[in-house]
Amino acid sequence: MTTTNQRAAAILMAVFAASGPAHAGRAAAPARAPAVQAVIDCQSVVDGVQRLACFDKTVAGMSQAEAKGDLVTIDREQRRAVRRQAFGLTLPTLAMFDRGEKGDEADRITAKIAGAARTAGGKWVVTLDDGAVWRQIDDSDIYRTPHAGSTAVIRKAALGSFFMNVDGQQAIRVHRDN
Repeated sequence: MTTTNQRAAAILMAVFAASGPAHAGRAAAPARAPAVQAVIDCQSVVDGVQRLACFDKTVAGMSQAEAKGDLVTIDREQRRAVRRQAFGLTLPTLAMFDRGEKGDEADRITAKIAGAARTAGGKWVVTLDDGAVWRQIDDSDIYRTPHAGSTAVIRKAALGSFFMNVDGQQAIRVHRDN
C-alpha cells in the first residue's frame, strides 16, 4: 500500500469512527424525563424523614406533569403497540420505544392479513389487520394467494425496504405505504 493510499485509508477510518453513532442504524434513546429523574434522585437522601419528604414532593411534581401532558408514561405492552403500529414508517424519533427490546423484536413483526390484491402490474398490495398497507416492490411471486386471515411476517431489509413472508412462503420485498 502506498503512503497516499495509507493516508486515505486512515482518513476514511477516522471519519467513520467519528461518525459512529450516525452509522449505528438507531438513534440513542433519550435521557430520563427530569420529573422521573428527580424521584430517582430521592433515593440518595440518607435521612429517612427527608427522603420521604423528597419522594412526596417529587411524586406530586410528577403527577402534575402527567396531568398537564408534560410527562407521558407507558408500559411495555403500550410501547410495543406503538412500535408495531409505526413499523415500516421512517420515524427516527421513535428510538425511545426500542428501550429494553431484543433486536429481533425491533426488526420484525408478525400480523394477520385483512386483505390482499394485485395491482395492474402484478404486484401485491397487502393490508394488515391494523390497517398498515404494504406494497410489493420486487418481481418475486407468492404461489399461494394471500387472503384474510393469512399470517404475514415482515422483517427489515436493506435500503429502507422489508421482506414479507406470507404463510411461510418465499419472501417478497415490500415497502410500507401508510
